[in-house]
Amino acid sequence: MPQPDALNHLLGQAGEQPRTPERWQRVLACSLWHLRIHRADGELVGFVRATSDRALNANLWDLWADDRDPAQGQLMLALVQAALGRLRRELPGCSISLSAPPAAQDALEHCGFVIDPGGIRAMGIRLQASGS
Repeated sequence: MPQPDALNHLLGQAGEQPRTPERWQRVLACSLWHLRIHRADGELVGFVRATSDRALNANLWDLWADDRDPAQGQLMLALVQAALGRLRRELPGCSISLSAPPAAQDALEHCGFVIDPGGIRAMGIRLQASGS
């Protein structure tokens, strides 16, 4: 299981707020699976996780690669290719959506994603209970 501190480090690079260990536990428990890339020294340098209704839709979340790593683009590409391959094997026919940082754009386009097709932009809202 990935360590919350390591995940929060990558999350912070994407400009996101850190998550508590309890929140990470819930997020990972609700995911179908997650993929990680570690350097030889064990440091986490890449991450992505998937959720799905197991019928029509699959979602990739928390796609990150360490922005200090000179191979960040290749790390992103490896994560996207591995995630798509696994989704195609396990959930063929599902539509795939994702939330990703701008650093992932080249990897996503390389894998066939169309960024904002027809000018359509995804929007989201983060719902938080007060005090969370």
